[in-house]
Amino acid sequence: MLMPPIARYMTSQPWTVQPGDSVAAARDKMREHAIRHLPVIDDGELVGIVSDRDLRLLWHGLGLRVRDVMTEQVLVIRPDAPIDEVAEAMSERKCGSAVIVEDGKVLGIFTSVDACRALADALRRAVA
Repeated sequence: MLMPPIARYMTSQPWTVQPGDSVAAARDKMREHAIRHLPVIDDGELVGIVSDRDLRLLWHGLGLRVRDVMTEQVLVIRPDAPIDEVAEAMSERKCGSAVIVEDGKVLGIFTSVDACRALADALRRAVA
């Protein structure tokens, strides 16, 4: 069986923030859209990622910006990467998301929630 590409299960056109956005604005965006990860984009380029955990752990008051709390070491994946490789890389790095990038452009995000959806799909096919 051919392993499906990550593009099949990623969330396309994810919500994003900029490094200069306030932490409060990032937190509000996550709450409004019921998401836990926001790629950080600066001048059209991926420069980091911020998670709800980053915001909870590092929320020390007013004045903080996304650049102050974002993670710069983002797991970047190409859209044709096999889903098993992406899941393994996420597991090894203990990260909850991978950002899908092609030609320098963010196409999507693949999170642990997307992985659960992919697992459910694979299990349904296996017993069918």
